[in-house]
Amino acid sequence: MLQATTKAQTIKRLDRSSELDFLSTDQFNFPKKVIDRPWSVFGECRLRERKNGYTHVSLFSGCGGLDLGFRAAGFRTVWANDIDPDACETFRDNLGEIEEGDIRGISFPKLDTNLDVLSAGFPCQPFSNAGSRRGFSDTRGDLFTYAIKAVQVFKPKVVLFENVRGLLSMKLSKKLLIEEILSRLHREGYDCQLKLIDSSNHRVAQKRLRLLIVGVQRDADLAPFRFPQEKGKFSLSIGETILDIASTAANQNEFIQLNPQAILIGSMVPEGGSWKDIPYEKLPKRLQYISDNMARYRWPKFYRKFHRNEIAGTITAAFKPENAGVWHPIEERVFSVREIARIQSFPDWFVFGGRNIKSKYQQIGNAVPPRLAFEIALEVVNALEGHKPMTLRDFLKRGKPLRPSDKAIHYTP
Repeated sequence: MLQATTKAQTIKRLDRSSELDFLSTDQFNFPKKVIDRPWSVFGECRLRERKNGYTHVSLFSGCGGLDLGFRAAGFRTVWANDIDPDACETFRDNLGEIEEGDIRGISFPKLDTNLDVLSAGFPCQPFSNAGSRRGFSDTRGDLFTYAIKAVQVFKPKVVLFENVRGLLSMKLSKKLLIEEILSRLHREGYDCQLKLIDSSNHRVAQKRLRLLIVGVQRDADLAPFRFPQEKGKFSLSIGETILDIASTAANQNEFIQLNPQAILIGSMVPEGGSWKDIPYEKLPKRLQYISDNMARYRWPKFYRKFHRNEIAGTITAAFKPENAGVWHPIEERVFSVREIARIQSFPDWFVFGGRNIKSKYQQIGNAVPPRLAFEIALEVVNALEGHKPMTLRDFLKRGKPLRPSDKAIHYTP
């Protein structure tokens, strides 16, 4: 078992990949002593909220992936909201209180403290290639406006929006939606930056692209926000991530039910392969037709089965065995609920509830990987604890002579 460590000890240990010690077995290499597995920063038991840490409001919280990352970095979630009852059940069981309901019909609470950070991962399906991509024709397509409204009400020092890459190409009338979001945040007093991040570069065991928008309150004395540096991809393979899970682990024996044909096709795919590795005569007629017209169908890679030495592909909420790499590398089945939770960087103590197994897959697929959230949260802490540079304009406004103890002056035209 991993040894529990303090937050300071954990952060100090990050990225010391040279200290990894591997024990070889006949089947694969397992880490004998791993300093930093993706979920190790969350410890082996439920995290207690800090009584005097930085404050956090969470919108579109889902099951709490982003909140878990911020909790591990020392933040106290003072209010959270989501519409999905199953996700709220999981959130309450693992992280505490959450207000369940449609954000379009609830009132934002009055806080008894200044808010440090507001996060919002408004639904991505209207903008995602893996979803409907209906944009504003989708009833969820305008929910970003409620995130902006929350910024106006809470006036946090830092704003964090998370979404899919497809958001960059969606249009609002004749304007790109991303331009509208950034301009609205700018009018509310935030200097913003955005970045497309591959979660596997930040200690998450899957290639998952996410768009992050961070705004820092212009009038607050905060250091500039910097996105976290990319980190090594050691110990992120599927084998190292899931093959040591105990059969008694929570959610490990929960699997989505597939139709017989999907099971048959999946069983014929070799490790590291796809449907293209199945003999043509064994393919169902539909796949034979696609195989005969590959260019028309853009050379699809159905029934992808990643090798145990590969990093997993994106875990999606739909969890479709045909279109996503959800097949176990060495067993004739799809990943269990616990296995995809590991791939998303959730610790094993984080138990998923809900009405059915399909809902649990959806909760995990919709979540922000907690480890990515933790890396972002640490950089938010650096911004909150630092100070913005003094500009020449600030110095002239001050009307006092320059002293050696003053900060350096930065010139901005």
